[in-house]
This record gives sequence, C-alpha cells and structure tokens, in this order.
Amino acid sequence: MTTRLAAQDITLAYGGRVVSTHVSLDVPDGAFTAIVGANACGKSTLLRAFVRLLKPSAGAVLLDGRDVAGYRPKAIAREVGFLPQGLVVPESIVARRLVARGRYPHQSLLSTWSSEDERAVDEAMAAAGVADLAERPVEELSGGQRQRVWVAMVLAQETRYLLLDEPTTFLDITHQYELLALFARLRDEGRTVIAVLHDINQACRYADHLVAMKDGRVVAEGAPADIVDAALIQEVFNLPSVVVPDPVTGTPMVVPTV
Repeated sequence: MTTRLAAQDITLAYGGRVVSTHVSLDVPDGAFTAIVGANACGKSTLLRAFVRLLKPSAGAVLLDGRDVAGYRPKAIAREVGFLPQGLVVPESIVARRLVARGRYPHQSLLSTWSSEDERAVDEAMAAAGVADLAERPVEELSGGQRQRVWVAMVLAQETRYLLLDEPTTFLDITHQYELLALFARLRDEGRTVIAVLHDINQACRYADHLVAMKDGRVVAEGAPADIVDAALIQEVFNLPSVVVPDPVTGTPMVVPTV
C-alpha cells in the first residue's frame, strides 16, 4: 500500500474542547476509504484536518511528507477536493455557474476561462447527473438536486483526492447508489476517495478500505471483509446485530437484531 496523505499522531480540538487525540491514519492511494461511526465521534473533524480547515494542536497532517500547513491554499485545492456538510448556496446563482467555481484553484490573475475549464465542468455535471439542470437557479432545486450540484462542483476541481462529508445526504436511494458507484469508478480510474458515510452496508459494499471511529479515535481499519463483524458493530454503534454476506456482492451486510 502506498500513501501520500497521512495523519500522524494528531490531536484535534475546537477551542478547549478536545475531539480526538493521538490519531494516526495512512490513506491508501487509489482506494475508496469510508469513515464510519456514531454521531459526534470525530469523523467530520478528521476530514477538516486533512484539508487544513482545522489545524491539529499536536501532530501533523502530511501530503507527500510535507505538513499541509506549509502549502498555499490554491496548491492544496489543486490536490484535494472537499465537500463539507451544510454548504450555503450563493444567492441567484444557476447550477452551471456554481459548478464552475470548482475551477477556481486552476485560475490565476492572468488566466482566462478556457476550453479545458468548459470540458471539466461539462464532464463533472454529466457524471453527477445534473447536466439538465445547468441553467436552473440552485435555490429552486430540491435538496437532492442541490447535493448533486455540489458534488459536480468538487468533481470539476479535478483533484487526485476527493474528501466527502456525508455526500449522500438528501439523496433518494437510487441517487445514493448511483453516486457511490461513481465514486467507485473514480477510484478505479486512479483517484483517491475518502467519504464519511452513515450507512455501514453501503460503506462495506463500495469501499475497499474502512475506518471505524469511536470517541475521537480509530478503533479498526482495513478491508470491510477483514474487520466488520458483530463485535465491531456493537463497539462502534452499540447495536446488536449479525453480519452476513450481501447476497449480491458478498461484502459484509449488517442486520440489526433489535
């Protein structure tokens, strides 16, 4: 396993409230990593540290062996795309203009909008299934449509790393699976995907590297088939269950027994 992005013994806090201590995680290159765990266990906080939105109070996040704090914002944004929760839609913006904002890291004071930018936006909107919404005001879209437009914006950034915090939020079940299949295809094309997911069965089906967190620490990581069992589900989610093979994929499938 090779890795360019890693957390080394980091402690994360908001003011005086410590969320995580002594967390280390090597993100495997060219893999789909899913981070799972109960609410408020530190999943989103860890993603924020990876994209330098939250500076560790101890330890470091490294990209190519260099502390991400030493990179300029645009340099990081050309390597790492991030879709957080709770984004606010700019007033009176249509979908295509919002997606085009994903090209910002590739712009400079001297550069102009190019055919390469057009191509990236077209491909991102097609991949996210929102090409038909291009001229629609984003504020008029449904929650699920908005979420897919945000995903398209991150795809248009064309980064090697995609970090996604609950990307299936607001999506109906069909679009959830379509989006996860898209992330798996991007992984197969050589991109590195890291997503916080709430559905453990979706995580097991699509991710090849699973990170389970509890109380701000990593309690298990590895291939889903190697680490997901009833004991882990009880520890992480406090949920009695049995774990059986998914009848379609053979990956672990969690069946609650409550």
